[in-house]
Amino acid sequence: MSDPSLAELGRIIRRIEEKTASRRGPSRRVSREDLLGGIAQETEQGTVLVVRHRFELAYRHGHQPLGEARELGPRSLALLTRMEGPVPDGRRLLYLDAETTGLAGGTGTYAFLVGVGFFDEEAFEVRQYFMRDLDEEPALLAALEEVFGRFDGIVTYNGSGFDVPLLETRFVLARRRFPVDGFHLDLLGPARRLWSARLADCRLGTLEQHVLRFTREDDLPGAVIPSVYFDYLRRKHPGHLSRIFDHNRHDVLSLAALAGWLGSAVARAPAPCFHPEELAGMGRLLEVFDEERGLACYRMALAQGLATPWRERTLLRLAVFEKRRSRWDEARALWEEVISAGRLFDPRPWAEIAKVHEHRRRDLAAASAVVEEALLRARRVGAPAPVQAAFEHRLRRLTRRLAAGVAERPFPGD
Repeated sequence: MSDPSLAELGRIIRRIEEKTASRRGPSRRVSREDLLGGIAQETEQGTVLVVRHRFELAYRHGHQPLGEARELGPRSLALLTRMEGPVPDGRRLLYLDAETTGLAGGTGTYAFLVGVGFFDEEAFEVRQYFMRDLDEEPALLAALEEVFGRFDGIVTYNGSGFDVPLLETRFVLARRRFPVDGFHLDLLGPARRLWSARLADCRLGTLEQHVLRFTREDDLPGAVIPSVYFDYLRRKHPGHLSRIFDHNRHDVLSLAALAGWLGSAVARAPAPCFHPEELAGMGRLLEVFDEERGLACYRMALAQGLATPWRERTLLRLAVFEKRRSRWDEARALWEEVISAGRLFDPRPWAEIAKVHEHRRRDLAAASAVVEEALLRARRVGAPAPVQAAFEHRLRRLTRRLAAGVAERPFPGD
């Protein structure tokens, strides 16, 4: 038998395709709802697409179980926000992240996808509200208003600088009352206190890798998300929309995981399992409402080998508290350690030690010697003119007092 011609092969392939199609039934185009796994939710302002995912409390985002965020107590939340007043617990928080048509903000920027997460019974639910077209914004805002009203506070990452003002603008333009006016935990602030000394930056993606041990697979970079959405609006085809939803969902999960990590950390601190830089950062978080634990974090960070320049900054913080308690010898020892350990000239410990000698120990000669050495170093490193002028003024005054034999009372206002 001779080989079949190309025309015959084509006819065979078409017959196979027709048989396969007849078994499947009539073909149809995949809808956005089917592709994204969402439903069209009815609101007073029309419909908006909502995609839901539920995660068990034991689910780990990286190494961090989501359930720890549910156990956040008012005390830990107050420490993380450094605020007084009514504070909710972890079960009453809404985690919020928005994808927008640009980063400039203003009235021309839309939040086309808003992801929220919350604890519901024994699970963490992520809901993503999506504008299939710009005219669905009223429906999206109506849906958000309903879900916001069910919680006592929100958690964001840099939300106070971007997400919340943008959403407030959209609500105002739509002549709706913005429903977020209570407790707001922006995790960027605590993150900077704990990790700015240790990590290259404090972007959420960086914390995912180094703190949560979570790595995104095939993640869509945030910078290209607006262009992907605009391409969808032009073509009315889902395209890469699913990757935007994945990116947003991971953001919401990271918010909950990071909040749980931070809440657990401030509740346990000080503990040797933390890095020295993290301990120093926890000291800054704790000292406002729990001074003793904050100071204990500073001391443990120093004992574990906190590096320059954060070591010197922490020594200065401890010295402030010792001075406040009138523990002058302890404060002076800390200032002297700053001087001996510091690579850069810092005028503060020199001035403080001179004050202790002059006003507490009544030793004008020792005070004068400290100021002379400080002025010499200030000139050597080219310290700012006001710094040098302050030491020159202090030295002249001490010289006059030494010449007059005056050492019996503190100098007013010094």
